[in-house]
Amino acid sequence: MTTATTTAPAPAPVTSPPGVSWAAVSALARFETRKLLTRVPVLVAFAVYVAWTVWRTRVSFDGFPALQDADRATQDGPLLVGLAVLLSVNQAVLRSRRHDTERHLDVLVLPRWGRTVAHLLSVGAAALVTAVCVGGQFAWEALKPGAIGHGSPAELLVGPLSVLLLGGFGVLLARLVGAAFAAPLLIVLLLFLATFLSGFAADGWTRWLMPSAGEYSVVTLPSGLIGRPAAWHALYLGGFALALMAAAVLVSGGARLRTAQAAVVGAVALTLVGAVGQSRGVPEATTEARVRASVTPEKLHTCVERDATTYCAFPEWGPRTGDWARAVDDVRALAGGDARNRPLVVRQRVEARYGLEADSTLAPLTRPGEVTVGTAWGGNRVPEFAVAVAGVLVTGSEATAGELCDGRTVTVMWLALAGRPEPVADLRRVRIDDSDTGSAIVVSQTEPLQMTSAQTELLRELLELPPEKAAAKVKAGWAELTAPKVTTDRVAKVLGLEKPEGEDECL
Repeated sequence: MTTATTTAPAPAPVTSPPGVSWAAVSALARFETRKLLTRVPVLVAFAVYVAWTVWRTRVSFDGFPALQDADRATQDGPLLVGLAVLLSVNQAVLRSRRHDTERHLDVLVLPRWGRTVAHLLSVGAAALVTAVCVGGQFAWEALKPGAIGHGSPAELLVGPLSVLLLGGFGVLLARLVGAAFAAPLLIVLLLFLATFLSGFAADGWTRWLMPSAGEYSVVTLPSGLIGRPAAWHALYLGGFALALMAAAVLVSGGARLRTAQAAVVGAVALTLVGAVGQSRGVPEATTEARVRASVTPEKLHTCVERDATTYCAFPEWGPRTGDWARAVDDVRALAGGDARNRPLVVRQRVEARYGLEADSTLAPLTRPGEVTVGTAWGGNRVPEFAVAVAGVLVTGSEATAGELCDGRTVTVMWLALAGRPEPVADLRRVRIDDSDTGSAIVVSQTEPLQMTSAQTELLRELLELPPEKAAAKVKAGWAELTAPKVTTDRVAKVLGLEKPEGEDECL
């Protein structure tokens, strides 16, 4: 009798690797995110970034921000966080090499490229935390009572995208170079490139290749006249970051993944489209709009009338007319004669033809009773505007006020400063050399005013009198104090003050 034995068929050979466990990727991503956000370099970077942001935002823009400038102010701080993330995530990816555990990880169900995805997700978490900080900074500016204008979402994306880009660099570098010193060297190289591009290509398209292409804004422009390719730059940064991250997955053993291959191709295409778009310069329509705003601002103004003064402003600055009106009323309250009720037109003007970094003086208005006000407010801008209003009330026009070289300068400066909480401090603020003695130039949106040493001395004496007594003297002698070519000595006599000893010759 024979016994037949049967054997189980051999299992079919595995022709494809088992699918990745996304639950495992998610668990590892949570672990790496916690480790990354608690690394000392990242903690220090966030602490410095938040502390500096809080310290600066308390007094930024003198409490009167234009949101089209405030959005760009969020871009530089996240670069510090990005460099810390680059270094820390690079060390995290190389952890298995340092501890010689790579061979143990290779036998796990989670492939190497899956572990890379987990590290990239931790970078994304750091970018989200940065986005919260950026949003908080911008919201703080937007909630200030003096805020006007409109911010750009694309400008606000630059900070988080910079962290994502630099973190992606760190992961890719770790998969390409196993040496721990590679990340610090890359940081030094990036800092060198940033210095080189900002120093030698500040006005060229190459500066847009860096994560942050901020411009120091000398003049605040209406949001429609900014002319920055912010959306293209955000597309460039986002595409670049995705390209680096997808490349990190490919070199980690995911070269056969069609999703990773398609992601690399798509991300590179986005990067190129963004790079081309951001290199085109200021659009022609924006250039034409800048010319209109500079040459014929009255065609764009919205005007409101308060008492005897008409305030004409660009639409975004409508809420600020109340601040201007308070400054005008303070000056009018000290004036004598018909100046208290004389019609005035406060006209907002800006020189936009040369972009954000232009620093040019506006030509004085020649029409009687018109006063220039700029797009910035707060701080020194308030007493400067008060001087402009006083000059027009005393002389009749801005053009005439800019040519003052007689005793009327004392009357103009007293009208502008006497109603201020700290008149002598404001005197220093409006003078180009920050002085309160001797001769000096008074800063103005248009033609600067000249003060002689004798006029400064007499003004200081007048400001030291009790406000009611000084106001009574000025109003009583108003006709003579505002007469053309009145001498400084005559002004002193009319006011009942001692003759000044300083020189009385204009510069």
